[in-house]
Amino acid sequence: MSNLTDKDPIFGDAASSDAVELVVVPRTADIGGFTVRRALPTAKRRLVGPFIFLDQMGPGEFDRGKGLDVRPHPHIGLATVTYLFDGEIVHRDSTGVEATILPGAVNWMTAGRGIAHSERSSGEFRTRPDHRGLAGLQTWVALPKTHEETAPAFHHHDAATLPEVVAGGARARLILGEGWGAESPVATFTDTIYAEITLEAGSSIPIDAIHVERALYLYEGEIEIAGDSFEAGRLLVLKPGDPITVRARTSARFVLVGGEPMDGPRYIWWNFVSSSKERIESAKADWKMGRFDKVFGDEQEFIPLPE
Repeated sequence: MSNLTDKDPIFGDAASSDAVELVVVPRTADIGGFTVRRALPTAKRRLVGPFIFLDQMGPGEFDRGKGLDVRPHPHIGLATVTYLFDGEIVHRDSTGVEATILPGAVNWMTAGRGIAHSERSSGEFRTRPDHRGLAGLQTWVALPKTHEETAPAFHHHDAATLPEVVAGGARARLILGEGWGAESPVATFTDTIYAEITLEAGSSIPIDAIHVERALYLYEGEIEIAGDSFEAGRLLVLKPGDPITVRARTSARFVLVGGEPMDGPRYIWWNFVSSSKERIESAKADWKMGRFDKVFGDEQEFIPLPE
């Protein structure tokens, strides 16, 4: 997902909790009739661990005959991680991959030195008589300097391959990394944590401090941390070194993201991430001049370089 360059998140509610360092309120934009909320990056926080970008897609429902149409566009220096709560997306990319992602599965696309991809709804999705809903998260993971120019690649992991930990009214699914005694099968380049957590009202879950940088993105419901409550549509950047307990005031769903700090600052422009401004300039020129490989099965359209 892209084209929200003028919709940066804003600094949110003052955090009274000693456990919360920063609260970010995402900015909302309309992408072809579909609502997107951007929580990262923001002026006050560029990265949380390797995560440099976090978008909430929907929830929303398309009219009959309509669907998601994100035309082919490029990336460098990052890996995209797509995770759905509802609906489906057909992914196509310039490595020749076509894959349909469904709720609970993971698409991990390594851009490395350069990849182009598109994200669209299938014809079957557009013509369903009853339900054409779509909701989920797209995150970008910045690559370490040693792997910024790695070969582009794509990996899909079905929902059944991701471990779940259930205790009382709490459930945690390990999308990336490890926690609560479980480990995701998705390979990452640095120490990374990404988990989907659901809580029944009144239940709680511990969040340890093993990972240096951590944040919670509250997708739905209301939670409490150390006596302070937070509502949906907030990114809560946690203070390092402090284990916390999250309790649900209502039924709630949120994700935990984070990991080790990056090996230096990252620059981000449109869909490009790099430790070098010069590398971003060369990627801009490559896309403008058509030097990226075409997207398999989606060769006719593309998103032009923003001027």
